[in-house]
Amino acid sequence: MVCLHSLRGLVPTAVRCLIRQNRIHVRNTSGMSAGYNQANVVILHKSLANDFEKFCQANSGPLPLLYRSDVGEWKCPPLSSDSDIRTDCLMYRRYEHGVYKESLVNLESYSEQMKDMVTFYLGCSFSFENAVQKLGVPVRNVEQERNVSMFKTVIPCHGVGKFSCKLVVTMRPIPQNKLEAAVIATNPMKKYHGAPIHIGSPDFLGIKDLRNADYGDATQMHPGDVPVFWACGVTGVEAVISCKSPLAFTHSPGCMFITDVKNEDTSDPGTKESPIVVQISSDPLHYSLVSQRTAENIRSLEEIVGIDPGNRGIKNLLIKDELLKCCLSLSHAKSILITTGLPTHYQQVPPEETDGPPGALAMAAMLQALGKKIAIVTDERAIDLNKRIMEDAIEQGVLKTAVPLLSYKGETQDCAVKFLCENGNPATPRFDHLVAIERAGRASDGNYYNARKINLKHLVDPIDDLFVAAQTIPGISTTGVGDGGNELGTGKVKEAVKKYVKNGDLIACDVAADFTVIAGVSNWGGYAISCALYLLNACDIHERYLRKAVGFPKLSERETWASALPSVQKEEKLLAILVKHGVRSGVTGNLGMEVDGLPFYNAHSDMIKRLLEVTV
Repeated sequence: MVCLHSLRGLVPTAVRCLIRQNRIHVRNTSGMSAGYNQANVVILHKSLANDFEKFCQANSGPLPLLYRSDVGEWKCPPLSSDSDIRTDCLMYRRYEHGVYKESLVNLESYSEQMKDMVTFYLGCSFSFENAVQKLGVPVRNVEQERNVSMFKTVIPCHGVGKFSCKLVVTMRPIPQNKLEAAVIATNPMKKYHGAPIHIGSPDFLGIKDLRNADYGDATQMHPGDVPVFWACGVTGVEAVISCKSPLAFTHSPGCMFITDVKNEDTSDPGTKESPIVVQISSDPLHYSLVSQRTAENIRSLEEIVGIDPGNRGIKNLLIKDELLKCCLSLSHAKSILITTGLPTHYQQVPPEETDGPPGALAMAAMLQALGKKIAIVTDERAIDLNKRIMEDAIEQGVLKTAVPLLSYKGETQDCAVKFLCENGNPATPRFDHLVAIERAGRASDGNYYNARKINLKHLVDPIDDLFVAAQTIPGISTTGVGDGGNELGTGKVKEAVKKYVKNGDLIACDVAADFTVIAGVSNWGGYAISCALYLLNACDIHERYLRKAVGFPKLSERETWASALPSVQKEEKLLAILVKHGVRSGVTGNLGMEVDGLPFYNAHSDMIKRLLEVTV
């Protein structure tokens, strides 16, 4: 028998020879013939071959097709010079009608049946292990001389014919400071699963216990390690089970076919984008991926809206990359609750201002286009006003469909948890993300103030409590968008508000959000979020990560997303609707085409144009 250490330096032809002779005692090929690619194997009756090939094309992340054999062909000329698929895997599995029957060291006794069968060779993550090691990333399963951990997920693959199954993933623990290196190494290797499809808590994939792998071995995590998940070719095994073929064979998970192709020969030359890794949540732990170019464009949006037209000191409140992080979080969210409304004109009816609602509806329009569930919560007294504004917005094409309007007047945190969660159970939140834009925020003394230190508490419902409760509910993230520091969610920068903003020691909001987007006018922050969401979903790296590398890219939907972007024409219509309903400019109190004392032309219209120039 030959030990694993000596196998790492052997060329594939030598390893395959040892496998044929049954002289290898380890039960997986991870680490063997380091620097050479390995392949998953699926062997099916010829009648199923075309559909299985289409299934692979539809789910290229887990099932990158390296070679489809001819009927009855046992060799694979593009991948090896002297191979025989009946003998050259370390271990095989036999399935009958979708049921696993036995493991076999070779398939020679089934040679007659295999004359009517087709072999599929599919990319394997063992192929990229050497590449990540070269960048100083440890591969724990190799270190521990174990098979890689493989898990079934709740993510459905795109079905074709009789093939319909859930995605299978591999998990490798990666030190937090090596995450980006691991992603950069694997991103170009599309033939071997490419970049990870999830980084962070396994709960997002429906995996309950990392110590209990569905295939392979449990891998021991080191302190500081983060679970990183790649699409896995064992998805093909699950596909074989799903099709219930009378006879089928696969490799035994972890016992791959080792090819003669070197790693450096398989990077996708078309991969030009460089990925970056961004943490978007700590409880539960969650990272996202985006291209460097898209991240820079979103940083440009953040810089554009971060100007201070009123010289109020807001530049001191800016936190770099809050726009990027909040929009990555929103991109992953399925259900979003938005709130707005700052009744600064307390002596008028209605007391609302023109800053806030346009930004809220700009976000809602994009989130709708992206297929998210949206609701808006506002003060009970303002429900009818918002309903009329929304009806007019839909009639004039500013918004596609109505957004449910909610109110909240709860008095305890229990009320807030019940509002946010199904049956009041924190394990089942109704919303993944809460967004406040130009929403009156509670100060440290329990009151709500406008910029001139006027207490507005009698006009404000306790929606802040939803944001406070969200901090205790894993899975709900929060964003605050503001331009002065008295808005809900800007408690994250309250010390800077107290120091740099006029009246900040009194008016500063005490309630923090996970992300705080500061803009010269809050509406601009809403526009920037809409634009950033478009950029993210048009980013190939992020889009692939969102769909977990299964199914097809949603290229056909980009036109719909683009039509949902804010535009000068739409925002002019919406501002006119607000004026029609008596909503006034925040700084001056004027009932006209202005926001925060700035005229729509050319202040706000020029801002929209600048944002769109970066976006499209």
